[in-house]
Amino acid sequence: MTTVDIIAMPVSEKLKLMESLWDSLCIQSGGNMELPAWHGEVLEQRLRLLASGEESAAPWNEAKERIRAQIKSH
Repeated sequence: MTTVDIIAMPVSEKLKLMESLWDSLCIQSGGNMELPAWHGEVLEQRLRLLASGEESAAPWNEAKERIRAQIKSH
């Protein structure tokens, strides 16, 4: 598969391909894939915002519906 092939793919197929790639990376690394430092920094910042009440969390199904509604309105 070439870059040209990937560019020509529908978005839904690209997402499936990305999921397969991530699954493959996780399997090959034995679950020991090192994350970039900035991932931890972003997580710490989000947890601080949650703890301070500046941000709130929502169940995934609610968040997904909000995202879908935003996409439909554009």
